[in-house]
Amino acid sequence: MRGNFSTITKMLSAGVIAAGLSMSAPAKAADDTIKVGILHSLSGTMAISETTLKDVMLMLIEEQNAKGGLLGKKLEAVVVDPASNWPLFAEKARELISKDKVAAVFGCWTSVSRKSVLPVFSELDNILFYPVQYEGEESERNVFYTGAAPNQQAIPAVDYLMSADGGSVKRWVLEGTDYVYPRTTNKILEAYLKAKGVPAEDIMVNYTPFGFSDWQTEVSAIKKFGSAGKKTAVVSTVNGDANVPFYKELGNQGIKAEDIPVMAFSVGEEELAGLDTAPLVGHLAAWNYFESVDTPENKKFIDDWHKFIKNDKRTTNDPMEAHYIGFNMWVKAVEKAGTTDPDKVIDAMVGVSVPNLTGGYSTMMPNHHITKPVLIGEIQADGQFETVSQTPGLVMGDEWSDYLPDSKDLISDWRAPLSCGNFNVATGKCGGKGTN
Repeated sequence: MRGNFSTITKMLSAGVIAAGLSMSAPAKAADDTIKVGILHSLSGTMAISETTLKDVMLMLIEEQNAKGGLLGKKLEAVVVDPASNWPLFAEKARELISKDKVAAVFGCWTSVSRKSVLPVFSELDNILFYPVQYEGEESERNVFYTGAAPNQQAIPAVDYLMSADGGSVKRWVLEGTDYVYPRTTNKILEAYLKAKGVPAEDIMVNYTPFGFSDWQTEVSAIKKFGSAGKKTAVVSTVNGDANVPFYKELGNQGIKAEDIPVMAFSVGEEELAGLDTAPLVGHLAAWNYFESVDTPENKKFIDDWHKFIKNDKRTTNDPMEAHYIGFNMWVKAVEKAGTTDPDKVIDAMVGVSVPNLTGGYSTMMPNHHITKPVLIGEIQADGQFETVSQTPGLVMGDEWSDYLPDSKDLISDWRAPLSCGNFNVATGKCGGKGTN
């Protein structure tokens, strides 16, 4: 896949040679427990998606304690509710780090919540594991991105829709919630589509607020746009509980997958659990994991989840797998470093590989993104996805898009001596754009 190859090429062109991973002496005796922060919305518009991520973190911590804990200590979960309130995420993150003294934080869903906490993690030098697909255009020393970058979800999804298998789509509706992730992702997708020869008049872009519920006008506009005689698809970056009325209105207006397929980036098994899926059969989603994946690792994960949650109907989903990968990487890096000290753990994280649930191992790369397979799934009547396309191997997350002029020459490598989140390979300087 181009994003994977070009990232490697750009890294080689920077002339960066991997430095040895930092190791440290065992941490001094402190408290009896190692505290782990969980920063997910348990109320508000994003609770539909984030509550499950809190639950899976509690499961993973319980399982690790059953194995003997970490560095001879028990792990203790510290759960806070930022309540889908973006500034409150920053307040709660500061509270977790300064007051509760957590060793690391697993949290956030929306990019606006992640952007809210970035200064806090940088200032207080702690670690955030971010488990959700996002727009890229960022690489922070204190953040590990275990969800998909655009080249691990959005670009492959469009490639599939353009292919004969995906319907040879010619017209595109980019429908999103009005915040940074959909806007930046759609900016990348617009540039990509135009580079592929799609004329501007065959691209429609629309945004609605968080929690939007009155979809009649928007869906009518989609229907009209799709009636021009060219195969049309919707690429959806609609987030949170707005998806429920959006899909209901698609059904109400008789928009079927064979007519205008919807390819969603933020709808998984958890969101479908609250819908009548019958009218949605055949619509699509792009993720790096589906609950229906048939591997021994996934079967065990699902069994463990149902035992922990005491409900066989509770689904698993992609961001849960991202937390599974990120948590196990953190445990391995702490063991490698011999301490929970963030600076030592950050250095130890690069190169760590752990099993993912689709088969094989995911690795933390020097840009603080991981390698992942890309799956396209079709919604089934039971609310599950049938995989209709999968990359032959794992794709490395490209933090800076190849399709945006200001980003195409940028790479990130947090190893010494480079230690830079936005190194410009054309100018040879760090700080070409964005964060470092």
